[in-house]
Amino acid sequence: MNEYSYELIKKGLDMSSLRQRTTSSNIANANTPNYKVNKVEFEEFLKEAGDKLALKTTHERHIGPKKDVEAVVKKRESTTFNENGNNVDIDYEMTELAANEIYYSVLISQLNARLMNLNYVINK
Repeated sequence: MNEYSYELIKKGLDMSSLRQRTTSSNIANANTPNYKVNKVEFEEFLKEAGDKLALKTTHERHIGPKKDVEAVVKKRESTTFNENGNNVDIDYEMTELAANEIYYSVLISQLNARLMNLNYVINK
């Protein structure tokens, strides 16, 4: 596993943790008057980093650019407001939690597979 792919997986796991906390906070504030929902934006930054990696490698042993990929938390403005002035949609937030759980599980599976390969090479 090269260092860059490990860093991308680590950033993805960090983002998933942030998204879990943010979505849980949104759900917890469903009845808070005038609360505005937060959302985590990350995937487009990750895609940009991956695209730059693909464009910059000219040899299979090149690692790629060391671009910092960070998640950004923003207010979600596209949802409608409830009677109490907040814009929490419980169904949407629960869907976000489920999707984030799948995303996290996939990243853990990728990391485990890479570490198992590394372990195999070391022990053989």
